[in-house]
Amino acid sequence: MLEQVRAGELSVDEALGRIRTEPYRDIGYAKVDLHRKVRQGSTEVIYGAGKTPEQMAGIIETLRESGQNTVLITRLSAEAATELDGRIDGLTYHEQARVGIVGTVPEPDGLGTIVIATGGTSDIPVAEEAALTAEVEGNRVLRLYDVGVAGLHRTLSHMDDLMSATVVVAVAGMEGALPSVIGGLVDCPVIAVPTSVGYGAAFGGIAALLSMLNSCASGVSVVNIDNGFGAGFLASRINHMKAKSFGASEVPESFEISKE
Repeated sequence: MLEQVRAGELSVDEALGRIRTEPYRDIGYAKVDLHRKVRQGSTEVIYGAGKTPEQMAGIIETLRESGQNTVLITRLSAEAATELDGRIDGLTYHEQARVGIVGTVPEPDGLGTIVIATGGTSDIPVAEEAALTAEVEGNRVLRLYDVGVAGLHRTLSHMDDLMSATVVVAVAGMEGALPSVIGGLVDCPVIAVPTSVGYGAAFGGIAALLSMLNSCASGVSVVNIDNGFGAGFLASRINHMKAKSFGASEVPESFEISKE
């Protein structure tokens, strides 16, 4: 909006009128947060589970009216996505991750690259939720799938990729050992994501969660079971910290910043 004022596309009075509006819009079944990007740097995300396609369409239209061009929907079922696609334009559905994206994914503007690594192929749905979340938030993402500790040589073959990352999201079920291994190899933050993959004693991801919480590697943090969104969002925050930490001429040489 301020850019529009500077370009002469919006008058000062019109801009003031918009600023005076409520920070959220009450549409009956939802209070849509219109000022979240101003406060937090990221727009509101729709949690699709439990919402009807009609409700999601109403929230999306409200966000669009406020100028939000890209909307992320998590935990969106295939059936709801089909019905929602008939109500709104521009929906892309990623069935494996159960993620819907309305609009276009922005160009990356983060500090570096977020690496998303999984222990096995069965962990990919959670990893894709993390990866797509990070991409919608404006990050370059590198996927390293099926590089778990059952074949440690697979992990070690990607050392260059891991060491060049700004942050690594390590997604694993079973005993959840992958984040500890990666955490002992890299010099960046590692976000551990336990998944519900595993046999009976895995207790739906609790075994992996406890293993990750007890990691002996430094610099490892843990999100909830199957919470790919939370991991991708946190990784994006870390990958954008240059805006608060450094001025344009104060960035340490060890960081690789895009010249664009």
